[in-house]
Amino acid sequence: MSIPSLEDRLRAIEDRLAIYTLIASHPPSADTAAANYTREVYVEDGVFDRGPKLEGAKGVDAIASFTLKPDHKEAIQGGLAHFAGLPLIDLRGNEAIVTSYLQILCLDHQGEPRELPNHGISQGYRIHRVVANRWQLIKTNGEWRIKTRTILPIDGSSEPLQLLSRGLNDVLKSRQAEASPCMIRKEQNE
Repeated sequence: MSIPSLEDRLRAIEDRLAIYTLIASHPPSADTAAANYTREVYVEDGVFDRGPKLEGAKGVDAIASFTLKPDHKEAIQGGLAHFAGLPLIDLRGNEAIVTSYLQILCLDHQGEPRELPNHGISQGYRIHRVVANRWQLIKTNGEWRIKTRTILPIDGSSEPLQLLSRGLNDVLKSRQAEASPCMIRKEQNE
């Protein structure tokens, strides 16, 4: 196994930062109905799989139109907020698998108003749903784009747990593979 060059290592860092930015852009784009942004970050034949109980979409235009639906706009006006967790990234050259959590929050219109010093009065938010995400990304023309996104609700069933386990195992395998060249360098320096 060869030792990655400094250029390769720097490219991997840049790729990870670009992927973090891509994943972090999802919540603000969903909460502002930025269909134009969605069109920019999905590949033409992208897939948005929302699991067996919710409608999904195939193709960049169909995926982008999700944020323009009247029901989505109503949710935004009602205080919708997507809140993402830090993603696990399994970088595979010009492809990547990203595993993450997403909380869908909404204003608690039935909550009791409460005051928090220096922050005003609020009825609070409630967590509407927590989902596991699996993003399959591809780098084309120097830009990371979404090929497939699968979301499954964390509902006690095995499917979302398998999705999370698979992502964690993929990252662990990559980490072990990356550690091997480091061990070689360490042995060479001794």
